[in-house]
Amino acid sequence: MSARAEGEQAEVPLAAEGDNNYAIDVQGLSKSFGGHRVVHDLSMRVRRGQIYGFLGPNGSGKTTTIRMLCGLLTPDEGQGTCLGMDILTEGRRIRRHVGYMTQRFSLYADLSVRENLEFVARIYGVPDAATAAEEAIASLGLKGRERQLAGSLSGGWKQRLALGACILPRPQLLLLDEPTAGVDPKARREFWAQIHDLAAEGVTVLVSTHYMDEAERCHEIAYIAYGELLAQGSVEQVVADSALHMWRVTGPDPAALARELMAVPGFELVAPFGTSVHVGGRDREALERAIDGLSGRDDLVWRADSPSLEDVFIDLINRSKDKVR
Repeated sequence: MSARAEGEQAEVPLAAEGDNNYAIDVQGLSKSFGGHRVVHDLSMRVRRGQIYGFLGPNGSGKTTTIRMLCGLLTPDEGQGTCLGMDILTEGRRIRRHVGYMTQRFSLYADLSVRENLEFVARIYGVPDAATAAEEAIASLGLKGRERQLAGSLSGGWKQRLALGACILPRPQLLLLDEPTAGVDPKARREFWAQIHDLAAEGVTVLVSTHYMDEAERCHEIAYIAYGELLAQGSVEQVVADSALHMWRVTGPDPAALARELMAVPGFELVAPFGTSVHVGGRDREALERAIDGLSGRDDLVWRADSPSLEDVFIDLINRSKDKVR
């Protein structure tokens, strides 16, 4: 649902273009809870109308960052703007223009699809709530389910309904916190088609996800681990900047082969991939020495490969673990 609190008055929407081209522009954000630093010195910029993927393991600080961006949490350090407004002093105003879709389904299970949407429209002062709900039902493919109780919907249909509630007040920024967790691939693909349609209309979307295929659907991505932003840019830039060198090796028993290769110095990354094993590292010379040491094995076939986004993120998290030890 929208991040605007219940009872706040509707406000005239901001212009599509503010003082600059960035919907989010923050520097040095840090946040601690109980003496534990959850986010440390995070800076990021997200252009207006962009789909920005926010990735990282559980507990990495993604949700805390999202809440600071929309004024739901005040950072301990740092500054910046969201939709041209100060995140430190204008949080209430920011939230009037933000739709925030949480991980958990937050609408009323004992109300129908139509009742939920009309209720949300009335809370946020949307003119002609009934018509607005009907338009949302049509645009999100919910026709025929208007009278169905929200609690009886499948995960994919709940997701559509939650998105419909988010966009009813016509926000300029959508914050989506792992919105497709537990949703089947077909529903995820349909969801992303809707997100791209919204971005084409000028809505900025910041989405946190664990799915690599979803990350590749974003215009730009950022990876956060242990509260620190480790990489950001387009998928192509992030992969290129990783400086990883990868090989694919096939053998008679991929699982046994993977266990064997994990013990070989020079292979920083080892992962079974179907009938083969993906190996690689950042030290090209060490990697080639390791491969040369196995070149006499007639049962192994080696082929140079390109790093995947998953390879890059596994490497990043391994290096960030080493950093905090």
